[in-house]
Amino acid sequence: MSQPTTKVQDGGWGWAIVVASFMAQLLAYGSPQSVGVLYPEWLHAFQEGKGMTAWVGSLVAGVGLIASPVCSACVDNFGARPVTIFSGVMVAGGLMLSAFAPNVQFLIFSYGIVVGLGCGLVYAATLTITCQYFDKRRGLALGLVTTGTSVGAFIYATAQNELIVLYGLDGCLLIIGAVALNLMACAGFMRPLNMPGYYLKQKQKAALERNTEEQLFEKPPLDDLKITAGSNATTPEKTLMVKELLITMDAKDLAIQTEKKKGSFLSGLAIMKVIKKKQQAYSKYVNSMYEILQDQAMVAFCIGVFLFSLGAFPPVLLIEDVAQSQGLIEEVSVIPLVSIGAIATCVGKLVLGMLVDIRWINGIYLYAFTMFAGGVSLLLIPVTKTYMGLQILSAVLGFFSGNWSLTSYITTKIVGLDRLTQAHGILMFFGGLGIMLGPPVVGWFFDWTQSYDLAFYLSGSCVVVGSLILFVLTLPCWNRKRLENDRPDVHYTSNCDKVASVA
Repeated sequence: MSQPTTKVQDGGWGWAIVVASFMAQLLAYGSPQSVGVLYPEWLHAFQEGKGMTAWVGSLVAGVGLIASPVCSACVDNFGARPVTIFSGVMVAGGLMLSAFAPNVQFLIFSYGIVVGLGCGLVYAATLTITCQYFDKRRGLALGLVTTGTSVGAFIYATAQNELIVLYGLDGCLLIIGAVALNLMACAGFMRPLNMPGYYLKQKQKAALERNTEEQLFEKPPLDDLKITAGSNATTPEKTLMVKELLITMDAKDLAIQTEKKKGSFLSGLAIMKVIKKKQQAYSKYVNSMYEILQDQAMVAFCIGVFLFSLGAFPPVLLIEDVAQSQGLIEEVSVIPLVSIGAIATCVGKLVLGMLVDIRWINGIYLYAFTMFAGGVSLLLIPVTKTYMGLQILSAVLGFFSGNWSLTSYITTKIVGLDRLTQAHGILMFFGGLGIMLGPPVVGWFFDWTQSYDLAFYLSGSCVVVGSLILFVLTLPCWNRKRLENDRPDVHYTSNCDKVASVA
């Protein structure tokens, strides 16, 4: 196991990690992000309603976000390399199973849930390993890695269209599933710097079985248990990280139970003590989440993200079917609308990320403006009667959808770095919930009215209302703690899971 020293950071093998993580996100998210190309094919193949079929694309995008705490815990305990290998099996297996789907319900499981969870695991693993290898250039590295999703959507949208023409829908899914197996090759480059929690527990349990309790409970050596990848020089007096303390506490509790298991009464007391400690930890966690949701700005941001995800994600899935339903094009073009939106999103992430670094620009108001502009674009889709108009609106909406890169910055401004992980987890839950509900709702409106017009008017209205709520509830006139004008100097001195969950 390699040791986390400052010599390996911000260069060297770290750039190989960036390339591997970029390719991993491209391979995993390429098909889900361009699922709009597959959506019309599924409608034609299974003859189900648009609302039911839309669940496939909404789940593959939303499940990974909602399950992000579980995915992060898997990376924390087992490491980025094993998790990426397992996710490669899930993504490839889900895509290949989808080729044999007899109905939409099977697709909801194979493509929506299996592939969606695999993508969530890839996302957590790639960002965690990138954070471990970078400190000063961490923002640049994460920016390069996360553009893999947009580049993947741009490439896969055209590739899947051509594969469907050549080999049919089933052959297309089998081929892209086989290509997704290269995720395991990407995992081979993810050489770990830190020992995952699972191996730390196994090491301490083995020490316990060898009756080396003195060695077990002493302060872990820095070379063995150092979690911080980007910290400064460490002294022997430095306190243990939270994860290490929890692991050591679990091992001590195990030792107490082992030592006293002959006496049932004393053993029972020891078990009750362990349960009480766990309950106190969970109680503190719940109270912390409750305090976060007491912040008016945080509540407004959660509402805004939910409404934006609810209204702005459906075009990613349905825009090709919109063009075909209106008779603007008979089949998917050489450069699909999904590809145009994907490349515009990539540009939007970079431009908006640079704008929010400007000192006099308020990140929350910038996000509210992008929501408002995106909502107006959605309202214009029903009145657009040319294919070129849809191309322009796809580019505009894609650009402003790049505001996803602002979420971590805004969350840090609202709640501070100490509560960043929990707050961002709450935010991702609302975002994932909106993504899951948006396309089916739009599809049901089409099934009801046989037109997308009312559905997109509703979607655009939701996004505009969300932008107004976010803007009004974060005005300085409210009696709450004002946001600092200066950007906080973010130093990640704990483990990289905090940064990974944020990215």
